[in-house]
Amino acid sequence: MLRYTLMRLGIFVGCLVAVWGLVYSGVAPRGLGDSNGVWVVLLALVVSAPISFVVLRKERDRASAQIVRKAESLKANFEANRSQEDSADDAARAQEQAS
Repeated sequence: MLRYTLMRLGIFVGCLVAVWGLVYSGVAPRGLGDSNGVWVVLLALVVSAPISFVVLRKERDRASAQIVRKAESLKANFEANRSQEDSADDAARAQEQAS
């Protein structure tokens, strides 16, 4: 998961540098008034999103599989704890009824 996040951040930074270069060279519009910094960041986000979607497909699938495995493990642990608590509760009730 960390690898995917760092790769996505790397693509965004690369797009940010490229967009900044295009804006300051005059190829891309500068935005309105003092909004130049925000314009560059938003444009970099818009450009990096589809690039990340296509380029990081395999890494995203790996991260997704890792999350699914972790969720299944947590669910199994929860079920084991719940059944253990149920057994302890049943034993306590049986002992209570025997007294």
